[in-house]
Parts: sequence; structure tokens; C-alpha cells
Amino acid sequence: MEPTAKQRAAMNLICDTFNPGDGLTLPSASAIGAVDTVFQILGRNPREADKKQLATLLNLWDSRLTGVLTGSGPRRFSSLSQQQRERALLRLADSRFEPVRVIFQALKQASLLSYNVTPGPSGANPLWKEIGYPAPTGPLPTAPAPALTPLRVTEATELRCDVVVVGSGAGGGVAAAVLAEAGLDVVVLERGNYYDDRDFGAGELGGLQQLYAPGPPASAEGQITLVAGTCLGGGTVVNWSTSLPTPPDVRAEWAALGAGQFAETEFDEALEVVQRRLGVTDQRSMLSARDGVLERGAKALGWEVDTLPRNVTDACDAGVECGRCGYGCRLGAKQSVTKTWLADAADRGARLVVDADVRRILVRGGRAEGVSAVTSDGAAIEVRARAVVVAAGAIQTPALLRRSGLRNDNIGRYLRLHPAAAVFGVFSEEIRPWEGGLQTRICRRHSDLDGNGYGVIYETGPIHPGLATGFMSWRGAENHRATMLDFAKSNAIGIITRDRDPGRVSVDRDGEPIVEYRLSDYDAAHLHTGIEGAASILEAAGAHRIFSGHQAGVSYEPGRRSSHAEFAAACRTAGYGPGQCSLGALHIMGSARMGGSPEHSATNPDGATWEVANIVVADASCFPTASGVNPMVSIEAIAYMNAKRLAAQLG
Repeated sequence: MEPTAKQRAAMNLICDTFNPGDGLTLPSASAIGAVDTVFQILGRNPREADKKQLATLLNLWDSRLTGVLTGSGPRRFSSLSQQQRERALLRLADSRFEPVRVIFQALKQASLLSYNVTPGPSGANPLWKEIGYPAPTGPLPTAPAPALTPLRVTEATELRCDVVVVGSGAGGGVAAAVLAEAGLDVVVLERGNYYDDRDFGAGELGGLQQLYAPGPPASAEGQITLVAGTCLGGGTVVNWSTSLPTPPDVRAEWAALGAGQFAETEFDEALEVVQRRLGVTDQRSMLSARDGVLERGAKALGWEVDTLPRNVTDACDAGVECGRCGYGCRLGAKQSVTKTWLADAADRGARLVVDADVRRILVRGGRAEGVSAVTSDGAAIEVRARAVVVAAGAIQTPALLRRSGLRNDNIGRYLRLHPAAAVFGVFSEEIRPWEGGLQTRICRRHSDLDGNGYGVIYETGPIHPGLATGFMSWRGAENHRATMLDFAKSNAIGIITRDRDPGRVSVDRDGEPIVEYRLSDYDAAHLHTGIEGAASILEAAGAHRIFSGHQAGVSYEPGRRSSHAEFAAACRTAGYGPGQCSLGALHIMGSARMGGSPEHSATNPDGATWEVANIVVADASCFPTASGVNPMVSIEAIAYMNAKRLAAQLG
């Protein structure tokens, strides 16, 4: 996104209001170059409508009309003092009108994230020095050369194969390996690029730009931030290595919805094969300071805590390096599909193509004949195939099916997001929450709140200065600065909600996906229980200040100011609607679900679409409902099963 001078000036004002610096060691947002970062990040969003809305907002931002609308009177934002500008922003944040709150949240997220991840002119953001956070390390000198040699198309190209696989993440990577092992000629198309050990170490900003999806950045209502990987290997390159099988009660629920194999040995065998290929083990889950807080607090409450199995080799240090692994594992220890299934597929002759954005499946006479794609430079790619496997993720998969003319009403429906929130605790000792094993402990105390398998689980994860802002409120620049200066002594307990009630994915006029999702009262009640539970864990672990992500700024200091009961009541009052509590979706599922009939599902028990039998879905879109646990192993097992069935059909 290339802003005009007027738009850049407006963004400078906004970012400097959120982050004015302290006049001493911390510079303002504009001084550090954070405004350039804002436009780099927002410019990656493929939705032109979003870019136009932002441009319109920035064009009007410093007008007298906007001053009236923000409660500052007929005065330009640039004429206000820092204090007056902050009050104007907080009036947006606290508005009774949902769209106004959502605008504030979008500006807050862009401003705070960009400030915290921008290295600045010296290469090391002064905030990092203040909190002891390390500058980007760069790659390890001993990192090996990349193991794979994917194709990169530079001119109009036509390929032919038996099966073309769209997407190379947990689903696509496994499907490619299974189909290639069956002797089929396979082409894998990946929208992102290929990065391996020696490409990692660029820090948060580099990791976000290289490895994560450019959009959509949030649900249409602005209630929840969307996080997904986009690179060869997809989310398995950046996820936190947690390798949990599909819970038995969830499998029974899925089987009851028409895909009976979820309750049978076929799926048992798929889970077993996947866990073996990934090297899943609980023997490399050393306790980090972060997870030590979770374990200490939960056990003090009498709550059970379990060790998490992980897909890592002995090379994993479960320490400083492991904490960086959400932006790529420099040690090559995480067994992503790039290291496993895609390597297997390539060894058996599969062709991997990167920078290939698949725009349409070519359907004629009720059969898929291939796909058409385009590179970032505009080169056209056409792949002719006997069958198409779609594994582009639960946002892009239904969008592709819709762009390709499929009309089943269930395509895009039943979207689940595992809405996640965080409660932060500040301790006397240093936690350094960006270090330690990615995730090594889980507490399931509230995983079944109503006797039907729906509730929340508690986990931690490496929290970096940029990532953290997605789960924080902002009640003024000084307050936020104090929170960040305590960052090294802070820890977040994550609450992951197994959502019962779904959203949906649709497409705009350009075919880009729109995520519509509103947290139901039922799921919000469970999330609130999780907020209360996380605060209890932190208090029992010894936190001296505890705060949630509610924009109202809800916090308490055990034994000194307020109480847990008052904190819980204030969180409930602050609410869980759009713009009221910071939420993220790291597990995106269910938008092309498998089932027993076209009236209730988008795909049949083989994962094939009801309308076109040789289009098979093999990713988290297939989930009939939310998995309730980190979904990687479930995705890979479904892809293994669906690909086995497709290989048998193709012969």
C-alpha cells in the first residue's frame, strides 16, 4: 500500500498518539519508522475493499468533521495536545456503537504491533533494550542448505499430473505424500514461498512478513484477529509444536454427523501413522518459566496439569531457541510437513510449486479437470489433473470452492475459530515470556463446562512484544508504556475456547474471502469462565498484578487493590462483543465440513464435494465441529485418510 502524503501524515498522528515515546530512551512511533511498518503490513492485505476503507479513514482523519465525531469539537486532530488526542481515541474505544469500537481496535492493533516489531534505524528497537528482549539473531551459521527445490514459475506455464494439491500445509503436505507413495503423479501449489532453517532468525517483523497470511486480518465484525501460516509447509512451520490427537468425545460427535470412520480403526490408524511420522513425544517438553507459572498456579488450586506431546527432535533446546520457533525453527528440530511429508512427496517425484495463488478449479461436465493459478508477478499457471485436492486452509478453501462455481449452501458454513484470549500476570521475578519450550503444559480443568464437551483449555505460548499487543488493551500511552516495561516479568495464560456456535466464510466481488463471526452468548460465557480461571491460576502462582485484554482496562492486585471476584465482575460488565475484549483465532476449522448428506455438510465422508466427486478437501475445513485441542495432528490424520481413499479410487 503506497499512501499519499495526507494519509501518511494522518497515520503519523495516530501512531504517535498511541506511542509518543518518553522523551528520553524511547522514541515516538514516527521517529522509529513504525509508520512505514504499518503500511507494509496493511499493504499485504489482498482485499482492495479494506485498503479503500483505510484510505478513506485516513483522508478524513485530520478534518474538523472527524473532530466533531470523536468528541473534540470542530478541531483538527493535529491541533490537539497529546492528552486531548488520547482522550479522543479512548472515546472511540468506549463508544456504544460497535463499528466505532472496531475502528479503534484496528488502529490500536496496527499502531502497537508496528511500534513493537520495528527494529528502527539502529536495528534494535530501544524498547527491546529496556525490557531485555533480544534483537533479531539472523540465521545460524551452521544451518544446512534448504532440502527442497520447489519450482518458481516466471512465465505462462501448463503442467499435467494425476492429482494437483492446492496448499502445502498440514493437510496438503500429508495428502501429497500419500498420493505420491501410491504411484500417482502429484503437483503441489503453494501461495507462499519456501523458507528453511537458514532463512529464519529475522525477528518478529521478518517472520510476520514471510510466514504468515496477509489477510483477511480479522473477522468482518472486527471481533477476532485471524492468524494463519502462508509458506511452503503452511502453519506447521510456525505453530507451537503441540501434537494432541483428536479427543474421543469429539471423534464420536463427528461420527454422529455422518462420517462414521472417525469412530473406527481407520482413523485410529491415521492418527498413529501421523504421530509416528512427526516423531511426537512428551519426552522433550522441559518446563519453561512460562509453563512453570501455569503448573504452579494450577496445582496450587488442585487442578490437574498434563505434559504436552510435541513434534520435535533431540535438536530442540526447549529454551531460548524454542521461544523463537513461532517465526521458524533455526535448529531444524520442529518436524513440520516441510521436514517430513513434503520431503517424502518430493522423494517420490512430486513437484512443488511456490508463489502460486490458485484462483479457480476448472470444472466441466461435473468433473474437475485442473486448476488455474497466478504468481505474484502475474504469470499464469494452469495445471491439468484427474483430481484436485484442496487444502488451502479453512478460510481460503471455501473461497476457492465458491470462486470455482460450487453452490452447496454448506460451503463456508460451520466455521469454528477456537476464540482465544489471554490474562496477564506481572511477577516479582523475571519470566522472559519469549523464551522456553513453545508449549509444554496444558490444564483441562474447564474443558467440559456443560457436560457436552464444550469449554476451555489453558495453555501458554511464547509471547513476543508484537504478538502480545494483539491480546492487550490500551488505556493511554503512559499506561501502555508501563505495561510494556514490565514485559520481562509478565506471563500470559491463554484461554482457548471450544466454540459450539459457528461463523461462516463468504467471498467479495473479487473472490476474496470474508470471515463473518460473532461470539455467541453461549461461547462467551465459557470464555468468561476461562478468564476467571486464568486469573485464579496467576494469583495462585504469585502474580502481584493481573489484567485482562478487555478494552475497559480491567485489572487487580491480589491482596492490595480489588479482588478476584471484583475482577471477574468487571470483566463480565466490560463484555465480549466486538471491540470489547481482544481475541485471536489461531485454529481455523470447519468451513467445508465432512458429513453424511449435502443438506448438512459441504463434503461427503470421503472428503469429496457433493457436487464434484473428484474435488477432495483435506484440511481443517473438513472438521465437522471444533476439535477442542490444537488441531495439527487431527488435520494430518484426516488428510492421510482422505488421500488414502482418493488414491484407491484413482487406482
